[in-house]
Amino acid sequence: MDIFDIGVILAAIGAINWGLVGLFGFDLVAAITTAGKFGETNVISRIIYVVVGVAGVLALFALG
Repeated sequence: MDIFDIGVILAAIGAINWGLVGLFGFDLVAAITTAGKFGETNVISRIIYVVVGVAGVLALFALG
């Protein structure tokens, strides 16, 4: 498993989170990190969002 595989997996996790937001208004990252409701963040949730965002960029490179 290389860095691009990890990026794809993390991007998929981010996609699942956004699917939950769109379907049910439920932000899994906020719930796990006790940040509160959708749109509220804390240090841990912000780190997770940044890591998933970087993973999305890696996933784009993995496609090409």
